[in-house]
Amino acid sequence: MANPAPLTVGPNRNRINAAFTLGLFAILGALAFEHIGGLYPCPLCLEQRWPYYVGLPALALLIFGWEKLNQHVRVGISVGVAGLFAWGTWLGVYHSGVEWGIFEGPQSCVGIGDVAVSMDMLGDLGGVRIIPCDAVQFELFGISLAGFNAIVSATIVVLLVMSIWGQVSRKA
Repeated sequence: MANPAPLTVGPNRNRINAAFTLGLFAILGALAFEHIGGLYPCPLCLEQRWPYYVGLPALALLIFGWEKLNQHVRVGISVGVAGLFAWGTWLGVYHSGVEWGIFEGPQSCVGIGDVAVSMDMLGDLGGVRIIPCDAVQFELFGISLAGFNAIVSATIVVLLVMSIWGQVSRKA
């Protein structure tokens, strides 16, 4: 009886595509809420966008360079982007907790602490809207945008982890 070929594990392109598409729709939705819907992001909202700004181009590189990249590079990019979105998940959960009053938000974001400003600085702030991180600007089914970001980011992490470990095949 012949020995079976060793198992190989590698990224699944369809799940990578799904993670990219979900992330793209999420960040475009956030930008639409801001620029079309008039919802101004708080500092935590802006920080939650970084996994999209860094991770989506990396996934695009992976998708469009799929045939030219070796297996180890594919896995490395997938793991790195999964790590970014795991951080994004944590940020979304933390921000949701700040909104619900479970966690204290950063002092720069919830209006706690002393701020020293000069009169010259105040003259430049005429058109600036400052949104505190504990203010929910939009909610659907009891979930804020930060909560939706946590869900989307976690789903992207799951898709990427499934991509890496889910496709097990035997080389002939």
